[in-house]
Order: sequence, then C-alpha cells, then structure tokens
Amino acid sequence: MEAEAKATYEVGARKWLITITVITCAIMELIDTSIVNVATRQIAGNLGATVEETAWVITAYAISNIIIIPLTGFLGDLFGRRNYFTASIILFTIASFMCGFSGSIWTLVFWRFIQGIGGGALLATAQTVLVETFPPEELDKANGIFGAGIVMGPTLGPVLGGYLTDNYSWSWIFYVNIPVGIVAAILSWKYIKGASKKLVGKVDYWGILALIVGVGSLQLLLEEGERKDWFASNFIIISLILAIGGIVLFILRELKAKNPVVDIRVLRNRNVAVGSALRFAFGLAIYCSVFLYPVFVQGFLGWNATRTGLLILPGAFLTGMLMGLNGALIKKGVSPKILLVFGFAMVILYEYISYRLATPMAGEWDFLWPQLIRGVGFGFIFVPAASLTLAGLKGKDIAQASGLSNMLQLLGGSIGLALINTYVTRRIAAHRADLMSNVSLYNPAAKERMHQLTAQLMSGGKSAAQAKQMAMGIMDGTLNVQSSMIAYSEGFMMIGIICAVILPLVFFARIKKGEVLTVEGGH
Repeated sequence: MEAEAKATYEVGARKWLITITVITCAIMELIDTSIVNVATRQIAGNLGATVEETAWVITAYAISNIIIIPLTGFLGDLFGRRNYFTASIILFTIASFMCGFSGSIWTLVFWRFIQGIGGGALLATAQTVLVETFPPEELDKANGIFGAGIVMGPTLGPVLGGYLTDNYSWSWIFYVNIPVGIVAAILSWKYIKGASKKLVGKVDYWGILALIVGVGSLQLLLEEGERKDWFASNFIIISLILAIGGIVLFILRELKAKNPVVDIRVLRNRNVAVGSALRFAFGLAIYCSVFLYPVFVQGFLGWNATRTGLLILPGAFLTGMLMGLNGALIKKGVSPKILLVFGFAMVILYEYISYRLATPMAGEWDFLWPQLIRGVGFGFIFVPAASLTLAGLKGKDIAQASGLSNMLQLLGGSIGLALINTYVTRRIAAHRADLMSNVSLYNPAAKERMHQLTAQLMSGGKSAAQAKQMAMGIMDGTLNVQSSMIAYSEGFMMIGIICAVILPLVFFARIKKGEVLTVEGGH
C-alpha cells in the first residue's frame, strides 16, 4: 500500500515523448493567441467584413481561453487527465480546420470560440502533466521547458501568421495546426496517464456559471473597451457590471462550496498568491512588449512581418536557454527572489532602452541588443515564479494552482494590452495637440517648411491651390507620425514603470535561506 501511494514518474523515451507532446500543444495554443493579429485585413477583405467585426475573431478566442483555463484542474479530474487533454487536442484541431474553411465572418468567430475552449486546456493541463511526469528534483527542468514554450508562442505567432498570409492565404494560419494536432492527439492518448477521480458531492454548476459570466465579461470589456470608447458605451458599462457581479459571486461561491470547481483557497498559501501575482506581471510585460514592438517597427519604420519576427527570435531563444540555467540555480539553493529581482530589472532596463531608441533613425542593430536584454529578463522570471507557485503543493492542488496562475498570466496580458492601447491612444491625441501649436503661419520654421513643400509640388506640375492643399496634408501626416512615435516610445516606458511597481511583491514570498523549492506530491 505504501508503494502504491507513492507517485510514479516517467523515465526514458516515454518521458520525453510526453514532454514534446505537451510543449508542442502549449506552443500551438499560444501561437493562435497572436497569429491572427497580422491577418485581420486579409480576413476582412476576403469575407466582406468590417474591421470591428473582424476584431471578434481575436476576441472570441481570448474569451473562451480565459474561461476554460481555471476549469482545467476540475475537468482533468472529472474526465481523467489523458482523456481531457486528448479530447482538447482533437477539439482544437477540428475547430482549426473549420476556422480555415469558414465562408463568413460570424462562422469564423464561432469556430474561434470553440478553438479557444480546446486551446485553453492545452496550456494549463500541459504544465500539470509535466509536473506529474518529472520527479520533484527535476521540477525546475519541467518548468524551464514549459516556460520556453510560454515565451516562444506569442513571439512566433505574428511571424508565422505574416509569412503564411503573405505567401499563401489567411486560411493557412489555421490549417497549419491540423498535422501537428493529429500527431499530438495520437501521442497524448498513447503515453499520458491520468484516470478520472470520483467527485465528492455535486458538481458546482453555479460556480461554473459565475466564472463564465464574470471572467468572460471582464475579457470582453478589455478586448472591446478601446474600440467602443470605454464608458461612453452602454455595452462596456453592462460588461463591467456583469464582470464585477460574476467575479464576486464566483469568489463567494468557491469559498463555501464543498467541491469547488476552482479551489481558490490555494491562494491562502502565500507563495501561491505571490507567484500568481508575478505570473500576472509576466503576462502583462510579455504581451505588451510583443504588441508595442511590432506595431512600432512595422507602422513607423516600414518593416515587414518577417523582418520584425527575425529580430525577436534571438531574444526568445535566449530566454529558453536561460530557463534551464535558472532551474539549475534554484536546484542548488539560489533564492528565487534574487532571480526574480534580476529578471524584472532586466525587463525594466529593456523598456527604458526601447523608450530612448524609438526614433525614426532606429535600425536592426539598435533593436537587436535590447531584444536580447528582454530575453535575459524573461528567462529569469518564469521559472522562479512558476516554482514559487507550485512548490510544496500536493495532488489536485497542483492542477488548481497551475490553472489559476496561467489564467492570471493571460489576464495580465489582456489587462496590460487594454491599458497600453488606451494610454498610447490618449497620448497620441495629447502630443498632437502640443505639436499643433507649433504648426502655424506665425512659426517661422513651419512657414518656411510650408513654402518649400508648396514650391516642390508646383515644380511637379501642380497648381498653386493644389500644391498648397497637398502641402498641408503632408504637414498633417508628419504631425500624426511624430505624435504617434512619441506616444509609442512612452508606452515602452509605461510597461517598465508597471513592472517596477509590481517588483516589490517578490519580497513577500516566504522562502527560508537555502531552501530548495520542490513539489511534494505527484498524481
């Protein structure tokens, strides 16, 4: 009986086949969070949709993702880890095919929602499977491998999406998942363990409903807020009320339920709470950085998707390599607090450098070394934060903490993107108003520039009236570009400030000197 009670871990080729399978699935799910972003114009044109309608292709996936992730621990226990993970892969793969095959925008939005339901399980369950596959002394290695996938997914999405859209069609950003999904489903069914567990008491349907309403409305608010001018829209106000009401009811329900669908009581563990908060900050930093950098270099420096992505990749690979080093350092007793402080300091440094370098004169080499600094920073954040979150947990608490921390990481990305997008938009308007005061006939420099442009256009065959009108348009366009560039550079600085504010949370973690973080229980 004592032998049977002990957790059994995988060895040899089987262990690495499971690892490759779950990491591939996690990367595939994260790629699909950003792969559509670069293809929205082609999708809108091909399906005859407006820009606002096409935005729902991204929103639908994000909403179903954020809803399903905290439920993965419960669903994995209910159906069995292998059954649930394999079924999620199959659902994700079928939905991917149907997305590519869609002939209307709302059919595509529906299948993207279904794809997100399957994809959300791939992320949180992947980490749980890895923790149960590796013995406690190799937890750092499992977290390092998973963390590399976490960083690579959002980074590869725009690059892969841009390449497939430019060279084939937007449908291929979905079709590319099909062969990977088929192979992953076969390997998952054959190698992953995990039988269903008998639930004690009734299923917490009210908790599930409150979670869907609360978290789904919050994600909807974040995705649509800026497009609908926030609280000037009744839609956003209703979403806010539903989000607050749903989340409050969910928390109250889960604290009282005998068989909670999401056991938020794991957050009573100080390290779980601190680790989850740091995962929130990590999600905010990585998603906002991946958003600002491509928009800046493609919108203002004229780079294409391939050129943009190739410059990101060295930093992403560096992150993956450093995660292994972090795991080894934690195993040797190095405090995760030290690693986390260093990691966040590197991210803050990257944001400051990007703020200073975001000018029209910037080139590849100007952005390469800051990307490497960012890679170092992210490499020193994920593994210590994940180890801090899962250390000392047993059995089902591992899956619950994993689901919550992964949900908070995605929520951090969503909240961060909403804040940064709103901040940049407002700063563009402010800078345009400031710069406009200098563009008048009373400003000698502006007057001289206006005369030069008019003369050039008239020498090209334009009439005096046409030349003057076109010169004013050029001046206005220059004004827009300059105000936008300043605002986006300030966006980098804002991310750094947010990370600096969150950084002190590291010191609230409870770690004894020389303590090595391990997970106490497996299956």
